[in-house]
Amino acid sequence: MEKKFRQASFDLEDFLTQLQSVKKMGSLSSIMDMIPGMGQLSKKMPAGDLDDGRIERIEAIIRAMTREERQRPGILNGSPRRRISKGSGTTPADVNQLLNQFKQTQKMMKQMSKSRNPMAMIKCSSRVGSAVTVPS
Repeated sequence: MEKKFRQASFDLEDFLTQLQSVKKMGSLSSIMDMIPGMGQLSKKMPAGDLDDGRIERIEAIIRAMTREERQRPGILNGSPRRRISKGSGTTPADVNQLLNQFKQTQKMMKQMSKSRNPMAMIKCSSRVGSAVTVPS
């Protein structure tokens, strides 16, 4: 996985694998509670922000894609996005939001992989976290 990050070849199949790993750890709120200082933050967040159903919706969107679409999300235009939204039980706006956020995340990972400065990597990784929101 680290090699994929460095080569900026992280795709939606990898993202799905990561989501599944996170789900195995427990609910989003319990994961937040495990991270020092984050337990208090999670209590201040609106209840919907830590909704495990959001992860389910992201998984449904990704699973509704073909293997080629998961590996090359740039090929997705209007018609496949509508098909994916119907297949996943979400809206085209949800699909668009996920794809836009994934694109931003890929871009930031590429920047992080080029940086040798640890502080720049930390700064960039904090932007990754703030840029990624889960479709509601």
